[in-house]
Amino acid sequence: MRINREITKAIKELVGKYPVLALTGPRQSGKTTLLKSVFQDYTYISLENPDNRNFAETDPNGFLKLYSKNVIFDEVQRVPVLFSYIQTIVDESGMMGQFILSGSQNFHLLRNITQSLAGRVALLKLFPFDFQELISAGLLNSDYLENIIKGFYPAIYDRSIQPGTFYSNYVQTYIQRDVSELISIKDLRLFQNFIGLCATRAGQLLNLNALANECGISQPTAKAWLSALESSYVVFQLYPFHENFSKRIVKTPKLYFYDSGLLSYLLKIKHVELLSTQAFKGSLFENMMIAECVKRMHHKNQISDLWFWRDSAGHEVDLLIDEGLTLNLVEFKATQTIMTDLFNGLIFFEKVSKKAHLTKTLVYSGDKYQNRTAGNVVPWFEFGK
Repeated sequence: MRINREITKAIKELVGKYPVLALTGPRQSGKTTLLKSVFQDYTYISLENPDNRNFAETDPNGFLKLYSKNVIFDEVQRVPVLFSYIQTIVDESGMMGQFILSGSQNFHLLRNITQSLAGRVALLKLFPFDFQELISAGLLNSDYLENIIKGFYPAIYDRSIQPGTFYSNYVQTYIQRDVSELISIKDLRLFQNFIGLCATRAGQLLNLNALANECGISQPTAKAWLSALESSYVVFQLYPFHENFSKRIVKTPKLYFYDSGLLSYLLKIKHVELLSTQAFKGSLFENMMIAECVKRMHHKNQISDLWFWRDSAGHEVDLLIDEGLTLNLVEFKATQTIMTDLFNGLIFFEKVSKKAHLTKTLVYSGDKYQNRTAGNVVPWFEFGK
């Protein structure tokens, strides 16, 4: 079954406005499939192919004479010399949509784009499926716990691969490879342990020193490994709200995984029965929902600033979304029973911040909308719609 990708609309709009369009995102998120589908009249060239890569590296002029327009260069970050040549070509031609670039190494791709193609490129990010994409195909499970464990990578849905099998291979064949290309890793077993320890801290304040000590590595090594995982779209950090209306606010970021299926695999959670009895069920629900917000934001190409807020007394708001004139406060609760105390963090923030333009949203694991004085109650599968 072909699942329509939300980002297609933004791609079609921007390709006529920029000479270069670049699509990045995690490996196996569907970039190649999408680009081949949208740009059927373009020539597709993978620079993972050693022959193509050698041609491009040793004779970039000859390579780009052969592939000078209406071409998709996949994993283009593997041949950084091409970016300066592409800049010259598009500046001379004035043609829109001349080159489509894709890559899964965020660091290398962005570095080359900012150095050579700034102002000439529309940059988009494609993540694994979001809720609405799966709903449109009738593939989103009504049990949120099933979705947490299964995750959202296309291969799991397109090829009916068991999540455990997919994520085991994903860690070994993609994550380790991508990170090894960014930094030197002498002990892969130690690195695997590091990823596992990151999983145990999902949704928590990031204490890099404690993480390094528990893993048995230095703090600079832990920082480099974490940065590589971020560049490979495995994890991301959510930073605290920047307005300091209280001296007691927490200023440490929180750590999240882009995919809850990968997170569940790393935590060795394979069955709903196991997850439903665990105390960290709420953390996994929160991780899935915040990752969903990030995915929807990029798939719609409507980028907003995101934060969390917490003070030293334990008052907290899980997610703050800058919606222009309004700040949306969001709390995530893995419960189907709505109690008034679930709104306490939202109400407290509204009180101490004294902000006039706030909306308050409680996202829960049930399936009913409710409009309450304390805030709107939204079912988990409708969040970010």
